[in-house]
Amino acid sequence: MRYRLITVSVFLTLFVTQSFAQTHFTDVTVQAGINHVFKVYEGMFGGGACVIDYNKDGYEDVYITSGTNDDVLYKNNGNGTFTNVFEQSGMTATKNYVTQGVTGADVNRDGFVDLFVTTITRRDKKQEIPRAHNLLFINNGNGTFRDATHEYGLDETLSFSTSASFGDFNADGWPDIYVGNYFNEFKGKLSVINDATVVGANQIAKGYLLLNEKGKKFKDVYDDYGLEFSAFGFGGVFSDYDNDGDQDLIINNDFGYKRTPDLLLENNFPSESFKDVAKEKKMDLRINSMGTAVGDYNNDGFMDYYFTNIKFNVFMVNQGPGKPLVNKTDQAGLGFLAISWGANFADFDQDGDVDLFVSNGDLNPNCVPMANFYYENMGGKFEDHAQAAGLADYGIGRGSVTFDFDNDGDQDLLVVNQAAVLGYPVPSVTKLFRNDSTKGNWIKISLKGIQAESHGIGSKIEVAAGGKKMIREIDGGASSHLSQSSVIAHFGLGNAQKIDSITVYWTGGNKQTITNVNANQLITITEIPQIKPADHSLLYIIGAVALLLVAGLFVFIKNRNAIKA
Repeated sequence: MRYRLITVSVFLTLFVTQSFAQTHFTDVTVQAGINHVFKVYEGMFGGGACVIDYNKDGYEDVYITSGTNDDVLYKNNGNGTFTNVFEQSGMTATKNYVTQGVTGADVNRDGFVDLFVTTITRRDKKQEIPRAHNLLFINNGNGTFRDATHEYGLDETLSFSTSASFGDFNADGWPDIYVGNYFNEFKGKLSVINDATVVGANQIAKGYLLLNEKGKKFKDVYDDYGLEFSAFGFGGVFSDYDNDGDQDLIINNDFGYKRTPDLLLENNFPSESFKDVAKEKKMDLRINSMGTAVGDYNNDGFMDYYFTNIKFNVFMVNQGPGKPLVNKTDQAGLGFLAISWGANFADFDQDGDVDLFVSNGDLNPNCVPMANFYYENMGGKFEDHAQAAGLADYGIGRGSVTFDFDNDGDQDLLVVNQAAVLGYPVPSVTKLFRNDSTKGNWIKISLKGIQAESHGIGSKIEVAAGGKKMIREIDGGASSHLSQSSVIAHFGLGNAQKIDSITVYWTGGNKQTITNVNANQLITITEIPQIKPADHSLLYIIGAVALLLVAGLFVFIKNRNAIKA
């Protein structure tokens, strides 16, 4: 594997800049009104963001956790700027907690996206064991939220939670949650976590698998679904890795070489169970697994997975059902040294294949500066163009999200950075990068589920255009460290101005296709409900009753005519 030097010489910087195209991204943090930095509790943990159009005005907003600082809810003003409306949001209860990650879904199916925030301890009172409950905020539909943590039964368990992800693992249309937990107990300082401090088996924790009970309450079914794994959990991402129509679960575990490696939990739906197939599929990665980026880098119809790590990240390529995934990190040009956290597959240059952004940052308080990666997909092999693209930020990076904040059709980036516990040679604040590329046509697709989750979380969209087939899986969270990108699917189309077909594979099994769609627009596809097998019996009853009524009417008419005769 190759090593990337932290300090880049002037000559190399000039060479890289001249070798590739003009800068694709502009740092618009200040002019957009973003003023945020994540402040750690003792050390290293935290920093997530969630893209959400909370007021349904057509412009995507963003919620960012802040650790021991106050969280922020940035309302998109629609003119390239944001306003922090946190104080009026109804979510100020987070001020009592050390927040970590955040994810969103329409928990009660009222059409508005709700927010789930993970925590590790309280800010308002010191605890020897840093634990607290997580927080659920239900969207009131009027620009505010209410704290529904108790109402949904989520204050009954205390944990040290890192990341959460929404999915619909039982395909009933109600979004469920997986929560990664790191400790059951830890009496030391979080700033000194290392190999020597993690050998105690009593420290590691089980995750939560929270089943949504018809929008009224969540029930932890982790044990009920046959899961008994404990680990230093950094969360998980729901993804249909085997294309069988249900959502599987990939779990990121820290210190996998010491304790529990990463897990690949295959969904046995309609059976209420998961099976760990990680070893069989070569996904039992024994790394410090921080997050997972999900994307089909070679447009073969199968999702591939990029895992962030300390030192060397891992790129696992999907070979299809029945086959193990293959480590193609070096072959794909991704073998650079870093401490990485967030990662996002997206077609930033809109040429018809996904590129890869990686958020890098040292452990806090170590804080050796290291730049982020921006890997451009060059026909199946990646090249790091971060310097040329304007993305080689040296902040202490954690979570990262993609969304089109200015509604110009391309994918922009927000990266959550931590404040350094000790001194740091460059500014480290959360950054917003506007994509100023002019290359390629595009299509954005929003989903409206009727039987599936109301914003299509977990569903897949396939676009055929310009001789290519491209697929996206709608993000339910934790696909970048502690964060959730936009649920609006984006496709770069290159020179294609017309889309041959768009096919939606809804969670729950519905399939829907539209054809002959013009490029360079946002469209919304509403699910056409299908009659499920369970509904056929009712139809048979209705049909039988109808036949009896017709037969009775026929007999009545016949008898009446006989009487008249």
